[in-house]
Amino acid sequence: MEPNAAAVPTMRFATSFLGLIALLLIPLAAAQPHRDLLLDPDSAEFTKPAPAVSTVRFETSKGNIDIEVTRAWSPLGADRFVALVRHGFFDEARFFRITPGRWAQFGVPADPAVAQAWRPRTFPDDPFKQSNVRGTVAFAFSGKPDTRTTQVFINLRDNSGTHDKEPFTPFGRVVAGMDIADKLNDEYAEGPGGIRAGKQDDFFKGGNAWLLQHFPRLDYIRRATVRP
Repeated sequence: MEPNAAAVPTMRFATSFLGLIALLLIPLAAAQPHRDLLLDPDSAEFTKPAPAVSTVRFETSKGNIDIEVTRAWSPLGADRFVALVRHGFFDEARFFRITPGRWAQFGVPADPAVAQAWRPRTFPDDPFKQSNVRGTVAFAFSGKPDTRTTQVFINLRDNSGTHDKEPFTPFGRVVAGMDIADKLNDEYAEGPGGIRAGKQDDFFKGGNAWLLQHFPRLDYIRRATVRP
């Protein structure tokens, strides 16, 4: 039976609408395997060591930033960072804390469930080897020993005078795209809360949805990958 003329537009609309829904579901379906794994921080996938030297590319809202990770500088830090990158942990994560001209911090994931799962997952400190000069990358910590988790910062200047004393232990350095790091939106500065300021609870509970409501113009990591 042929459809009547009045039904044709309705059928076309329904088909178009279903097609749109299917397109929207594709990225969600693709992300699901990563999400399931990221909700299990005890997975053996997160204990695999990083290569001796590797390059991680951040495709950001401003452009690409390439980080050369040197395991000898900070073995446990390099292992944690590369393992998280491999499984999409930093994808869509915001550069949420930028002190202009000093550092740019990231590492709280977009998904609040993943953020809460990893928040208490500390790992031991590494011996200090590499100074916090401009372009180096290190994990933040709470001020107490062995409290590194997933939050990372890029030194936008030579911070060795203060950061080496803590000590923050760099595991890599920006080898391309430092000009991009310098351009990351710093208008909110410490607004979303520094790790030691005790102001991150709402962020962890709300994820990117909370940031978009309160700090909508933050730059972010579209995708992070370990380069061949």
